[in-house]
Amino acid sequence: MQIAQFNIARLLAPVDHPASAGFARSLDRINRLAEGSPGFAWRLRTEDDEAAGRPYPDRSIVVTMSVWESRQAFFDFTYRSEHLDFLRRRREWFAHMEAPTGVMWWIPEGHIPTLAEGRARLELLRTQGPTAEAFTFRDSFEPEPAR
Repeated sequence: MQIAQFNIARLLAPVDHPASAGFARSLDRINRLAEGSPGFAWRLRTEDDEAAGRPYPDRSIVVTMSVWESRQAFFDFTYRSEHLDFLRRRREWFAHMEAPTGVMWWIPEGHIPTLAEGRARLELLRTQGPTAEAFTFRDSFEPEPAR
């Protein structure tokens, strides 16, 4: 099993606005960092996003989705790499959202999650709280044993 993650954020200004310049400038570097991180398996790319359609009608909402070999690999990228510096700056670019904005769930190795799947998992977390089907780092679950 591998872990999938889906994350949303609402930009304070359009991505091409000067207020979002630091975010826009960092994207390629952070994406390369993810792709080169131990345990990285896959990430949603912009061209995939456009082909699949946007999961939210609000154009200010940006989405990330990726797959990792383990929860620990994703944790290490998120909190023990240069990504943490990027994360610390999120209030410069993104509005605070009351509801959870990120979710994780276990998938079979080789499965590529869809935007609809990510959105559904986030909605599940928001409505039911952490479960084995939709969880966070704080309240995580181990994968179900293979049957």
